[in-house]
Parts: sequence; structure tokens; C-alpha cells
Amino acid sequence: MTASSTPPRRLRFQTTDCDRAAEYLSRIYATGIRMTGRGDRCFLRHIRMATSTFAIDTTTQTDDLAFTVEPPPTLLIARTRSTTMDYRSGGAEHRFGPGEVFLGNRAEDGDPLWARWRDGTVQAVSLPFPLLERLATETGCPAPIRFTGQVPVTPAAAHHLATTIDYLGDALRDRPQAMNEPLVAGTAGQLLAAAVLSSFPSNALTAPTVEDRHDAHPRTLGRAIAFIEDNAHRDISVADIAAASHVTVRALQLAFRRHHGSTPTGYLRQVRLHRAHRELLATDPATGATVTQIAARWGFFHPGRFAQYYRTTYGRPPSRTLLRNGS
Repeated sequence: MTASSTPPRRLRFQTTDCDRAAEYLSRIYATGIRMTGRGDRCFLRHIRMATSTFAIDTTTQTDDLAFTVEPPPTLLIARTRSTTMDYRSGGAEHRFGPGEVFLGNRAEDGDPLWARWRDGTVQAVSLPFPLLERLATETGCPAPIRFTGQVPVTPAAAHHLATTIDYLGDALRDRPQAMNEPLVAGTAGQLLAAAVLSSFPSNALTAPTVEDRHDAHPRTLGRAIAFIEDNAHRDISVADIAAASHVTVRALQLAFRRHHGSTPTGYLRQVRLHRAHRELLATDPATGATVTQIAARWGFFHPGRFAQYYRTTYGRPPSRTLLRNGS
């Protein structure tokens, strides 16, 4: 799946009318939302930062709101930044305090959810189910993906997911042009999806089968490497590489571990790093091109991390290569 070149969007909305707020949020989340409040002190502000693969919303309100949400078409991950939320769906009831992260819905066709949200700020992350299911195939999960719990499996998993959301939110806010690059949008979406799948209990499977072990031979590795070399400029996933190699994702991962001492994603990153290196060598710095721009074209949206990878591989910072100060 290739990410579109649509620029990251930054939408702002605010109102003192609960009905208008419900209409707006229903449109944003493509589902039915009914909302009631005290009516005497309602103020709601919503900010959305979105790419072609996911969206991060921050909503602040000053009322004591109760709302019902029909099953949305995307997975919603909620985070109570500075408020308390009572939540009910499918017989499950929870109270989430400030800083907690949880699933708003477990599946695209699940039960409606009800929540009471006292004044404060909530963050919501929208992630398409097809992206999750595509990534879940890498662990052998049969479609559709089904989450079996509302809360992360461990406090460490919750912290990892929250850190990932903050990392991507900072990138959207501070480096919107880099996030506009198709490879970056695809890589960022896969990073977020992986954090979600590893944080919440689901029907994802991880153990390789006997057939997977049999298929993890050098010929599989060779087909995979050839596909990566030919398609590193595209938004490809491990599932795409496995399909091109005619094996399951688990067999592909096992083949890389056995015969290359790496992972498919690690090898793809190295190929893209080499392509970025070649572009740095071929680019005239007088054109105004920057390391950040070239790195983003090859899927690296964090300049510091790219520089770290580059220095480890080539022994110098990428800026020296661009400015022809290295050998």
C-alpha cells in the first residue's frame, strides 16, 4: 500500500454549542456521535493533525459531557491527558484517570461506546483497520484483527505506546514537510500500528509453524533481497516482501534471522540509507537541498536518528557528505 502525497492536515475547531460540537466530531470520525452537557459552560476546542495513514487529535472542553459513539470505521486509541473519563462498551466498564491510554473500540463492527468526560483534555489517535490487519499478518494473525481487552497488557506497554504517540505528534507539528513524504507517512503509520498491536491483547499469533520453518531457506532470503532492492523507493511492508517471496511473514522473518542475522525491516532500512547516501553524494549543495529533505524522501522522518544511522554506517555525519567535506 502506497501512502498518498496529500500534505499533513492541521484542522482547528472550537465552539460553545454542544450540538454543533457533536455534528463536527461526527463528521471528523465518520460516525454518529450524540453529546449532552450542562449547557451553561460548554466550550470545546479540537485540533487535528493528520497524514494519509493516521490522525492525532487533541480535544479540550470545559463542561461535564456525556456522549454515545456508534462504531467508527477506524480504531480509536484514547488518552486522558488532564481529565477523568468513565467508559462503557460491550458490558465492560472502566474509569480512566489522567495520563491513561485505552482503546475506544476493539473492532470496526463492535458495540457503541458511552463515556462521561469531565472538563479537561483528551487525545485520540485514529488508525485504519486495514493498516492494522496488514501489519498483523506479520505475526500470523487471521483477519479481521480482534482486540480482546481495552487496556494495555502492561504499564510498560502503555508507556511505550504513549511515547510513540508523542514522538509522532512532535514530528507532525515540527516537521510537516518531512511527514508529507510518502515513505515517511507509510513508515510512521506502520510504527504506530506496531506499537498498538504490541500494547493491547488481541488475536495476533506469533509462533512460526512447521511450514514456516521449512520455508525459511536461503532461496527465500534471495527473493526477498531482490524485491527490496527493486522496490525500496516504494512504501512497502514486510507483508509485501513476504508475498513477493511466496512465503508467510513468519517464514520470511525466520529466513532473515537464520541466514542474514537481521530482520526484513532492518535490511530495508539499510538499503534506503544507502540510497540516501548516493543521493547526498550526487546532490549539488548549491541547489539548497538539505539533509533533512533527502532523508525524508527515503523514509527517515527524524533527522537525529537518520544522522545516527548514517554516522554508524559511513563514519561521518551526512552533512559532510552533502557539503563534500568527507572522502
